[in-house]
Amino acid sequence: MTPELTYLAYVAMLTAALWIPYVISQVMTNGFLRPINYSDPTPRAVPLLGQRAHRAYLNAVETFGPFAALVIIIQLTTKSNAVTVFLCTAFFWLRLAHAVVYLMAVPYVRTLVFTLGFFCELGLFWQIME
Repeated sequence: MTPELTYLAYVAMLTAALWIPYVISQVMTNGFLRPINYSDPTPRAVPLLGQRAHRAYLNAVETFGPFAALVIIIQLTTKSNAVTVFLCTAFFWLRLAHAVVYLMAVPYVRTLVFTLGFFCELGLFWQIME
């Protein structure tokens, strides 16, 4: 497996696991779901940490699609090179950092890390288009 696909798998697993802090917050605040919760999907209140966890998860889901598409295109077009490996590696670590700073409510850093992740995607796109 290529390094780009390896990091795609890492990003996929990170994204898949980011629901866990939200659910833990939900259970600690409101207890386990009861039958009424299955028929009434009204969100139950959670503390700010839980709300940030939910937003971090949604943000990860939103950024996963473009990243995955770019990595797959790189594989199909055999455009893999040292730059694409670096950008995929950086994207994974930036997404991990984004989740941590989002959960910790670190101002400004979250935006910076998100933007750097976007630039990684932009760089991957540029490598494809060359």
